[in-house]
Formats: sequence, structure tokens, C-alpha cells
Amino acid sequence: MATLADSFLADLEDLSDNEGPFEVEAEEGDDTADVDDVMDDVETLNYDDLDSVAKLQKSQRFHDLTKKVDEALAKGSEDSKTGRVSEDDPEYQLIVDCNTLSVDIDNEIVIIHNFIRDKYRLKFPELESLVLHPIDYSRVVRKIANEMDLTLVDLEGLLPSATIMVVSVTASTTSGKPLSEENLQKTLDACDRALALDEAKKKVLAFVESRMGYIAPNLSAIVGSEVAAKLIGVAGGLSSLAKMPACNVQILGAKKKNLAGFSTATALPHTGFVFHTEIVQSTPPALRTRACRLVAGKSTLAARVDSTRGDPTAKTGRDLREEIRKKIEKWQEPPPAKQPKPLPVPDSDPKKKRGGRRLRKMKERYALTDMRKLANRMRFGVPEESSLGDGLGEGYGMLGQAGSGKLRVSIGQSKLAAKVAKKFKEKQYGSSGATSGLTSSLAFTPVQGIELSNPQAQAALLGSGTQSTYFSETGTFSKIKRI
Repeated sequence: MATLADSFLADLEDLSDNEGPFEVEAEEGDDTADVDDVMDDVETLNYDDLDSVAKLQKSQRFHDLTKKVDEALAKGSEDSKTGRVSEDDPEYQLIVDCNTLSVDIDNEIVIIHNFIRDKYRLKFPELESLVLHPIDYSRVVRKIANEMDLTLVDLEGLLPSATIMVVSVTASTTSGKPLSEENLQKTLDACDRALALDEAKKKVLAFVESRMGYIAPNLSAIVGSEVAAKLIGVAGGLSSLAKMPACNVQILGAKKKNLAGFSTATALPHTGFVFHTEIVQSTPPALRTRACRLVAGKSTLAARVDSTRGDPTAKTGRDLREEIRKKIEKWQEPPPAKQPKPLPVPDSDPKKKRGGRRLRKMKERYALTDMRKLANRMRFGVPEESSLGDGLGEGYGMLGQAGSGKLRVSIGQSKLAAKVAKKFKEKQYGSSGATSGLTSSLAFTPVQGIELSNPQAQAALLGSGTQSTYFSETGTFSKIKRI
């Protein structure tokens, strides 16, 4: 029966087979075109001979540029403090070439990293998912080599403590086997080449940083010379950085992080070189992401000014930095105290009330009756009668004290009831008006009861035709045509 570790390793092997043997892990913010070029090189990679693809270190261009950088660093920057620099200046052209070289070094490191990962996968297949950065991976592989017991290997200073613990536990259950001497030597040589390229990149960035004061003065005034050199190096030049939107400048230099199962509360996604600038780090933690977004936007503007050589004195950069500082201070100000709100001025004019025939009828319909008026009224010095007696229950007020001794009050007919009664009285309830001998002259009305009437008199009075029905107050439609 397969153990949990065996099933986990089988899943990892299936995952690696689906992804393909050549997977490029590049830092976020790299150009898509550069990654495509790397993939083209990786597809033609010969696993037994790294020199057939990784040719940068042995190229004449690499040696010439590194030699010029060493000479420029040894000479110092005294000759560079000349203010405005033209595009034809040899040193400016050297800085542009160094920016391009830094991008090429990153691509070369990716190719070498894939070679190391493919070779060392037989020894420690889980390491590539635990250590994602190519340089850190190369250092760990160089340190572990062919050792199977990681308790004998000191990884302090190479990886964080949490990652070291995870790597040690995973190595104790790995299914990898020691490499042969030939493969181990090729892997260690590749690690040395990756580390040498990283040192060359640091030297190139140090040279570019020392010349940032007059190459990109406004950008350096905002983020500092070191960060400005890193941004220009990763972007592939000052002109390429000036063409980037601010959202992409914000994540330049962001690295993939492996949390190793720990909480994501302390993880900082979408944080690159700009996030580690002095102006962002001096901001309270709750506002750092917002400040990083602001600094990235202003840095893009400063890079566009520097790419056109619009302000060699760096006044624009200092103004933008001061604007950033004022905005961050404004964010930290406490909210204004809540002022007491005065009550509104009362309206002296009476409110408009609805009037008209409909409102008058409604008031009349729901008007207080005389009986209720008497129940709500009390006579001074005379006790009122109540439903339970002795003043208990519901009181009757002046009901029965008006002189008759009765609780019930005869209320007169209201105007509305009188109008309805009059309408019914005027309406004739009789026969259909036929002249047959079976017709009756007796009509039943709710007002007078049985009434003797002449059916022909009403017809003669109203006339005939449309006059008797259309203009009649009592006539109705006999048939309604539906549309």
C-alpha cells in the first residue's frame, strides 16, 4: 500500500510532466518579449552541454562591457559631474549598454536555472517548488550538493528560517537518489555560472547607480539612486521605463514567494523595488500600499522627463517628492472635529392642508358623533356613570345626564345620509313600462315603502329615443361593447 509521501510525489511527477521539462520562472515585471526569447533558447537547450545555449559569459560583448564598467568604477565619478549629458556621450552610451546587459544577464540566469533544476530534480525533486528564486536555488544546490542528510548542512543565511525548516522536513521523506559524479559536477558548474552572472549584474547596477545623478536626476530625486538603477535595469533602459504605465512600474522587481503553508497575513503581493524606497518605508504600515502606488505614478512622470532630458537640474523630481510628502502627511491628519449642528429655523407659516369636496366628505364621514362627544365630556361636581359601577370600567361621561336619563342619544341624520335618501326618493322604482295587462303600478322604495305610481308618466316626461336613456340620471347602459 502506497504511503502518503509516495502519493504526493506521484502527484508532483504528474504535475511536472504536464507542465513540460522547460519552465521559465522569471520575475514579475519582465518584458514579455524577453521571456519569449528565453523560451526560444530553452527549447533548443542541450542538457548535456550548457555552453551551446548559455553563451553570454563567453561573448566578446560581455567581456568588453564588464571591463569598461570596472575601469569606470575604478576611475570614480569625478568626471561625471558635468551637468547635462548628450546622447552622444560615450559614458551615457555605456550606461544604456549596461541596462541592456542587465536584462540579458537575467535571461541567461533563467536558462541556467532550468538546466540546474532539471539535473537536480533526480536528487531533490521537491526543492524547486520550495525555493523559487533562481539565485537562491543555485546557492542551496551548491550548499547541499550530494548530501542526503540535511541536518549536516547549514543553510543559515541562504534561506529564511521557516523555509529551512520546510526544506529539512521535506528532504527527510524525499524519494530522490544521489547524482552521479558527472551530473553533479555539471550541476555545480552551472551553479557557479549563475552566481558569477549575479555578481556581474550587481557590478553593472552599481555602476549605473553611481551615474544616476546625471542620467536620471529626477527619478533619482524621488526613489533614490539605488532603486532608480534597479528600475532602469529591469525595465531595459530609461526609454523603456518611460513608456511603462505606473501600475507596471509599481511591481517591477516583485518576486514569487513561497509561504510554505504559513499565513498570508504578512505576505506583501505586488511589491517590488518601489515598495522598498525610503519614502514608502517611512510611511505607517497601513498606508504603505497607497504610498507605493503614489510613488510609482510620480516615478513614471519623472522617468518621462528624464528620457527627454527635460530637466537636468532635478527640480521637477524634487517638486514631485515634496508633493508626495505633503500628500502622505495629509493622509495622516486626524479628521476634523464634528461641529454642533444647529436646529433648523421653525416655519412660521401654517402648513398647507388639503381642501375640497372630497376632503369635506371624508371629514363628514369620520366626524365625531354626538354620542362620542357626550362620552368625552364631564360635568363639574357630578360623578359619571361607568360600565362596572363605582367609577370602574369605561366611563360614560355626560351620557344619561342630559335630562332624559338614557345612555343612547338619538343623532340626527347627517348631510351625506340626507343626500343619499333624497337621491333614492327621487329615483322611481317601478315596472319596465310595458302596457300588458300583467304590469303592476306598485313600486317598492326604501323611503316610503309601497308606492302607487304611473309607469307611463315617467316615460312621457323624459321623452323617447336617446333622450330617455342617454341624458337620464337614473338610466344605465344596457350593453357595453368591449374593444
